[in-house]
Amino acid sequence: MQLKIMPKKKRLSAGRVPLILFLCQMISALEVPLDPKLLEDLVQPPTITQQSPKDYIIDPRENIVIQCEAKGKPPPSFSWTRNGTHFDIDKDPLVTMKPGSGTLIINIMSEGKAETYEGVYQCTARNERGAAISNNIVIRPSRSPLWTKEKLEPIILRSGQSLVLPCRPPVGLPPPIIFWMDNSFQRLPQSERVSQGLNGDLYFSNVLPEDTREDYICYARFNHTQTIQQKQPISVKVISAKSSRERPPTFLTPEGNASNKEELRGNVLSLECIAEGLPTPVIYWIKEDGILPINRTFYKNFKKTLQIIHVSEADSGNYQCIAKNALGAIHHTISVTVKAAPYWIMAPQNLVLSPGEDGTLICRANGKPKPRISWLTNGVPVEIAPDDPSRKIDGDTIIFSNVQERSSAVYQCNASNEYGYLLANAFVNVLAEPPRILTTANTLYQVIANRPALLDCAFFGSPLPTIEWFKGAKGSALHEDIYVLHENGTLEIPVAQKDSTGTYTCVARNKLGMAKNEVHLEIKDPTRIIKQPEYAVVQRGSTVSFECKVKHDHTLIPTVIWLKDNSELPSDERLTIDKDQLVIADVSDDDSGTYTCVANTTLDNVSASAVLSVVAPTPTPAPVYDVPNPPFDLELTNPLDKSVQLSWTPGDDNNSPITKFIIEYEDTMHEAGLWHHHTEVSGTQTTAQLKLSPYVNYSFRVMAENSIGRSSPSEASEQYLTKAAEPDKNPTAVEGLGSEPDNLVITWKPLNGFESNGPGLQYKVSWRQKDGDDEWTSVVVANVSKYIVSGTPTFVPYLIKVQALNDVGFAPEPAVVMGHSGEDLPMVAPGNVRVTVVNSTLAEVHWDPVPLKSIRGHLQGYRIYYWKAQNSSKRKRRHIEKKILTFQGSKTHGMLPGLEPFSHYTLNVRVVNGKGEGPASSDQVFNTPEGVPSAPSSLKIVNPTLDSLTLEWDPPSHPNGILTEYTLKYQPINSTHELGPLVDLKIPANKTRWTLKNLNFSTRYKFYFYAQTSAGSGSQITEEAVTTVDEAGILPPDVGAGKAMASRQVDIATQGWFIGLMCAVALLILILLIVCFIRRNKGGKYPVKEKEDARADPEIQPMKEDDGTFGEYSDAEDHKPLKKGSRTPSDRTVKKEDSDDSLVDYGEGVNGQFNEDGSFIGQYSGKKEKEPAEGNESSEAPSPVNAMNSFV
Repeated sequence: MQLKIMPKKKRLSAGRVPLILFLCQMISALEVPLDPKLLEDLVQPPTITQQSPKDYIIDPRENIVIQCEAKGKPPPSFSWTRNGTHFDIDKDPLVTMKPGSGTLIINIMSEGKAETYEGVYQCTARNERGAAISNNIVIRPSRSPLWTKEKLEPIILRSGQSLVLPCRPPVGLPPPIIFWMDNSFQRLPQSERVSQGLNGDLYFSNVLPEDTREDYICYARFNHTQTIQQKQPISVKVISAKSSRERPPTFLTPEGNASNKEELRGNVLSLECIAEGLPTPVIYWIKEDGILPINRTFYKNFKKTLQIIHVSEADSGNYQCIAKNALGAIHHTISVTVKAAPYWIMAPQNLVLSPGEDGTLICRANGKPKPRISWLTNGVPVEIAPDDPSRKIDGDTIIFSNVQERSSAVYQCNASNEYGYLLANAFVNVLAEPPRILTTANTLYQVIANRPALLDCAFFGSPLPTIEWFKGAKGSALHEDIYVLHENGTLEIPVAQKDSTGTYTCVARNKLGMAKNEVHLEIKDPTRIIKQPEYAVVQRGSTVSFECKVKHDHTLIPTVIWLKDNSELPSDERLTIDKDQLVIADVSDDDSGTYTCVANTTLDNVSASAVLSVVAPTPTPAPVYDVPNPPFDLELTNPLDKSVQLSWTPGDDNNSPITKFIIEYEDTMHEAGLWHHHTEVSGTQTTAQLKLSPYVNYSFRVMAENSIGRSSPSEASEQYLTKAAEPDKNPTAVEGLGSEPDNLVITWKPLNGFESNGPGLQYKVSWRQKDGDDEWTSVVVANVSKYIVSGTPTFVPYLIKVQALNDVGFAPEPAVVMGHSGEDLPMVAPGNVRVTVVNSTLAEVHWDPVPLKSIRGHLQGYRIYYWKAQNSSKRKRRHIEKKILTFQGSKTHGMLPGLEPFSHYTLNVRVVNGKGEGPASSDQVFNTPEGVPSAPSSLKIVNPTLDSLTLEWDPPSHPNGILTEYTLKYQPINSTHELGPLVDLKIPANKTRWTLKNLNFSTRYKFYFYAQTSAGSGSQITEEAVTTVDEAGILPPDVGAGKAMASRQVDIATQGWFIGLMCAVALLILILLIVCFIRRNKGGKYPVKEKEDARADPEIQPMKEDDGTFGEYSDAEDHKPLKKGSRTPSDRTVKKEDSDDSLVDYGEGVNGQFNEDGSFIGQYSGKKEKEPAEGNESSEAPSPVNAMNSFV
């Protein structure tokens, strides 16, 4: 049976049978353990364990030691070749071999020269099972030659010119390290202006007078021989110029506009550009069609040298250096080609097989150019080695079948190209060995509860044994959670509990026998700090204590120590430790810091910290409270694939304790300049373990917060690029909808750069018909959000899934969603359409549903088109207006509201899907019954006379049937707004004009007018009108005895004669006022004054008693008496007063007022006629004089 090596972990769950865990290992390198007891009787081919480097440069002043160590059973013997032929060390007295090994020692210190032993050496270690060989070791002595003698002329140049001082060191082995110094062995200062090139020359972009000196000396240090060689000093004299002419940059090195550079994979790529110019140029670097690798790019020599470490084939391309100053810029392109010496993809691994088993040796390497693979067996090319029937060579693989003990050998794989070679030894060892367990019996394992427990069972056997684990001496059954078996036989209990305590037995079996071993497991309680030290703010000179109470397993003995700022406590008698407490007396500012209590046992340790802040004692000046100062000294430690530890130093809290720290991050790769919240920690912490996402270039910053507010952010931390990983989520909002009848458009919301977890984000889009047996069809698309599947049947359900992937791997299996291919217009119209008229404005429509298959899409509903038939005249004027009602879903009936009564309608029904409407059903015709008409279109009152009014109207715009008649109702309105009796009048339907006679004159009437059909009365229209007054402007005698007239007066303010009359009255009053004013100034009397004087004599009557008018004034035009100047009441009646001649009659009117001397200037109007004998007040008809009261 072939020996196998299992994958790293295999999870097994406990069942109802005894726990039996089997170890199965895949074909891989299995090395026989070098256990002393095992090696006593176990044969093993040789294995090279130590050898000198391939390119071995030696110090010629010391003995030459060429290492070659190997292991094997029986111990191997050693031999050497030199320059491809056997090296007989016995014939050279200076060469000896170290006992028990193959290491050569060549004694050249006493006599001999190192150059004598230059050459290529190879070591062979051999025993009965095979032969292993070392690399070809090239021995070369170090050389440090002197500079050749040369006479150097002084260099004289003007200020501002460029200068190159050549070094040209002698060729040494290895090449020397170059630097420039003066006679005092002081390094010459370098800057952007003056710098040393990679070839050792010293370059001046422009010289200054201070560059003048006579001791520019180039030194070459040869490290192997620890010697320094010196070039002759160079003298430079710079002559000052009044003004140096500025010039644009030109390159001192390299020359021209372009150059080539070749470098090997894994080395450091160094590109150099040095420019001259005035002012001094600045160098910039870019990579054409790409970006410089962030974490592998470094700038040296004031950015004149670009270095990329760990260079790979991806770094090939064109790099451009740009030299720029104020006068211009110049660039040089360096074409970089990265070649590669061979490197392993899969090196061959040792095989341990039992007789009759099969196995393979695989040797895979890569390089640029592609390396050639060749095989050797026991150091001899396999083509000329003895034939082995169990061996078959297939390129980079050797396949073994049915091996026997004679098949044991050591195979060498050589991968080589023009840039180097790789050589690996791998043996095939055919053994038949019963199982052996190498772990010490009855080993005791002690583990803290809730932590992993690892129980060892190191084993060996050929064929490879299977491993079984039992718990308890009698193999009692285990009913626990998951166990993990490692490839080396170790049993892992991921979360050990108290009931995990016990004896565990490991049993190893193969066909040659069985071995077992017992180990013991004890589970201990974890150590906990149940009372932690607390944050403290104390004043100087006071005492503070920190408490730290520890609970632990009773079988473990803890030790408790205190630290200050992660260091030992200072030796100070003020600090005392009393069991669970640290006490600090007479606190000073130096005591501020973080105090940590650490409890250790042999199995675990825990710690807790508290910050001590020392403040000035009160009553000092009131402290200034402010937000904290920003943290500083950010540092990243413990970098892992998905986590890193961030630590910082808090800034000053400004007298308000810091309550928390806020940590933010920036992803400079995907969202440079945008900061996101990451986490928050307590104000007592100064470190945080941060969980990270893959393939993100993180920078962090920290802000502190206290009761006052939040600090400004700290400076950003160094950047940390996490490794790429497969996506951990899939795109969301996956949908499948067709845009055409024969396609399926699959859309999704793509992952953002942060969620991609690595480069090369793509999507695997899969689909298949839901109701078919087809396999999934898949396609991988770029980072887009849509994929169109063409040639699909119309409106078929599909199952769809979209999975994210990147260069590392696939995201988890995505959820399956359902979509549909494209819809097409429905093919069938609804049938059996029926219409039921509910009333004159409402109808109900019924129809039969359309078969689902004919809909060819998502059923949106049914749509009814209906329209009213037009008469021939209207049809000529405008097109027929169709109305549409849509009924959602699968409804098969609906109501048509808002119909016009007494109308002829036509309708049809269509089914609707997401694409549009299907064909229309056959037209259905129906009629609506008569309804009540609308109000007449207009109503006008024309030709008013003393006792008649004529009404004109237009018929209703919507008769809604055949008009049968009109109804007119009217009633008078009296002076108190009371309505009189209602008169009802029927008018034939063919009339549009009607005259009402025998009405009261000068009376307001209100009219109510509406039309009727057989369905009933329509809406009414109302209007008001007034009959006219008589020609004399007075009321007829019978009016006063009747009821009050309408209170509203005829609007005569717009009449021409009225406007002229008002202007004449206003002019008359103005003249009267002027005359009164003149007479008053002359001492004369005017009627009011005479009236006041006459009051003393009751015999004097300035007014006629009949009508109460002034005797001196009259209306010259109408010869009518003027009425009193008191204003007419709101009901337009003038009440009789007790006194017809008093100041009340003149002065209390709204418009009356007195002059400065107390005389009255007011409006004068005639008093009303005396009332009839009955004493009833009568309505006063409107007159021009009354109108004047409002005008003046």
